[in-house]
Amino acid sequence: MKDQLIPDEVITNKIYLIRGQKVMLDTDLAELYGVETKRLKEQVKRNINRFPSHYMFEITKEENEILRSQNATLRHGEHSKYLSFVFSEHGILMLSNVLKSESAVKVSIRIIDVFVKLRETLADHTEIWLQVEKIKNRLNNQDKNMEIVFQYFEELATKVDTIVEQKRDPIPRKRIGYKSDDL
Repeated sequence: MKDQLIPDEVITNKIYLIRGQKVMLDTDLAELYGVETKRLKEQVKRNINRFPSHYMFEITKEENEILRSQNATLRHGEHSKYLSFVFSEHGILMLSNVLKSESAVKVSIRIIDVFVKLRETLADHTEIWLQVEKIKNRLNNQDKNMEIVFQYFEELATKVDTIVEQKRDPIPRKRIGYKSDDL
């Protein structure tokens, strides 16, 4: 896989959100780099000072179980008995430095490009959501204005009803004028 062009979808499907960070598992990275997971971990441990906690961390048992339950390919007993290392975008870039092979550099660049595309896509979606929120706010304001108009209509209708009722049942008045027996 290391000499082939890796499709974006393959890389994207190997990116997980753990502890609020987009990360990739050591096993997936080892597969993409064409090395054994054991060798990848060895290089990381030899160069541990290059991997601060926001570049790479080991997942907990609970996180591991959540990953297994979410992903059918991580079946119990089929993968390492050790907890996985996960690497952020910067950790992946650092991996290409410690693996020191031309293919590792190429794969890392490809992975970083996918991370950048994801970030751009998220930014585009954020802009769309902001526009949707603006429209919703305008509609909410229009709804409030419509409520006021309908309240005025109700008040006007009540006044009109009152006037109509008064005209139907006029107040009896005393007759003025000459009295005649004909009336």
